[in-house]
Amino acid sequence: MSHPLLYEINTRCWLRELSAQKGSAVTLATIPDSEFASWKELGFTHIWLMGVWTSGPKARAKAMENPTQKKQYSDVLPDCRDEDIGASPYAIADYRVPEALGGEDGLQSFRRRLNTKGMKLVLDFVPNHLGLDHAWVSERPELFVQSANETAGTFAQPTNERSRWLAHGKDPYFPPWTDTVQLDYRLEGTREAMTQLLQGIAKRCDGVRCDMAMLLIQEIFAKTWQHLPVQGAASPSEFWPTAIARVKQMQPAFLFLAEAYWGFEEKLQSFGFDYTYDKELYDLLTTRNVQGPQSYLVGKSREYIARSAHFLENHDEPRIASILNPAEHRAAALLILGLPGMRLLYQGQLSGAAIRIPVQLMRRPAEASRPEIEQMYEQLLTVLRQTSVGQGEAELLRPRPAWPGNPTAGNIVLVQWQRRPSEFDLVIVNLAPHPSQCYAPVRLPADTSTQWELRDLLGNEKYVRSAADLQNQGLYLDLRAHAAQLFRFEPAA
Repeated sequence: MSHPLLYEINTRCWLRELSAQKGSAVTLATIPDSEFASWKELGFTHIWLMGVWTSGPKARAKAMENPTQKKQYSDVLPDCRDEDIGASPYAIADYRVPEALGGEDGLQSFRRRLNTKGMKLVLDFVPNHLGLDHAWVSERPELFVQSANETAGTFAQPTNERSRWLAHGKDPYFPPWTDTVQLDYRLEGTREAMTQLLQGIAKRCDGVRCDMAMLLIQEIFAKTWQHLPVQGAASPSEFWPTAIARVKQMQPAFLFLAEAYWGFEEKLQSFGFDYTYDKELYDLLTTRNVQGPQSYLVGKSREYIARSAHFLENHDEPRIASILNPAEHRAAALLILGLPGMRLLYQGQLSGAAIRIPVQLMRRPAEASRPEIEQMYEQLLTVLRQTSVGQGEAELLRPRPAWPGNPTAGNIVLVQWQRRPSEFDLVIVNLAPHPSQCYAPVRLPADTSTQWELRDLLGNEKYVRSAADLQNQGLYLDLRAHAAQLFRFEPAA
């Protein structure tokens, strides 16, 4: 079984930086071969081009006029100019690639080159809303949540018959996104229109990351929009199961990744999503809850963890290098890379970038790379490619206390991976800022060696242990603070 390794790229900033390096415009059609070679060398299986779709002037005007956002731009980019600010890539005017980024032909050229290297293309699908500039706002206003009268969170949209008050997109806990228009998923017509739009996107890529996917779940949608009754007959069915099934009928291997929160991940997996965001693990790691990750991981089903997308950062979260020190970062990085499921890394994470930029910015501040972080990720990704991690069968092991009254086993996460009958790999992470001890209940293959050689592929440790000891009491581990080890188990010569 192959577990995806996804690399998220801020497309607009990335192309601008490549253009500056080359001294001429670089688009999706003219990406240097070195970029593809680098991704392949590091073991990435999927590339997520975040922000490739067309945005419009109305959404950009909203991005320019908000005082809070403008302060964020200048805080991040002190020399920020108007041309550095674009519309939010999540206020989509058209699901087509603008010519400035290479157009539709450039996108398909990029996908072909990616597929030739054995990698797949993931793009954004924003199901909850469209941007103010989308043609449907004027041509098909009946598809949106609306009010007969002016209401907070709505705006006037003139039509041939009358003005409609259309709602801005929102989630239940925050003010509306004023650069967007809220689609009404209580209506069958809206569901059908968005399913067809999704099918059109699917023809041009190998997977989609679905923004705020849980907002479309019926119970959430009904609660969010109960103050604005549906304009027509409400449909009783869920959107996602039908939409996903129709896409997979066309493309069985098509990948669906859900941005999901609030405990609805398992429901979305049951609807057909291949992977859902693992925000709970992220929160435990970034708040330094050293015993929380093990308890969480061994408490979930194997299938749930294997269908989760594990990450330390993405475009919505602070940079992990601004939160964790290098030792903490290394342990957390091996943990998320060593789990079954999708592993998600964000552009800049591999060089230790510390500044999170708003998605509206089309230029990033220059940050010096941090050699310690670069070398750490290069080692982890290079070594992992030589193991069964991410490529075999995985089992989360529950560590046993090293002796009565020693609680430090709870700080340790163990994942055993096996691809070949005669050997296996053990991911070992101590999340605590102090030494921790445990017995690891490794699973030995049946009818194999009586002696096992253990080598730390990320360090210099090497041991020989008897099969009887490993089976009877487990592997004793005395781990330094924030230890991050990867042991290869092979029959001793």
